[in-house]
Amino acid sequence: MVNMEVNGETMQITLYENSSVQAFKELLGEGALTLEMKDYAHMEKFAHLGKSLPQNDQRITTRPGDLILSEGNLLVIYYAPNTWNFTRLGKVENMSEKELKRILGSGDIKATLTLCL
Repeated sequence: MVNMEVNGETMQITLYENSSVQAFKELLGEGALTLEMKDYAHMEKFAHLGKSLPQNDQRITTRPGDLILSEGNLLVIYYAPNTWNFTRLGKVENMSEKELKRILGSGDIKATLTLCL
């Protein structure tokens, strides 16, 4: 599980099992990760991780709350659907599309991710 804090609110993300997630957990094991995430196309927030992780891409259609690895070095959280070749990392728990949009807002955000032990 990962906590993602945005605008003073915390979202809990359940992680999937794959080599990308394992590398992501190792990255977060080094300490909290704070990212400046840019808004793109009113459907996602994305940020460069600063390093590449293993990819496990599949053609998928995202749903609100999906945490995705794109291009091996972009962390993306979706709040609207998109179809492309992505690696699923996790899913925000117990939060509606409306709640996600409210927390993530309409512009760029700062997000802090921490690994729950």
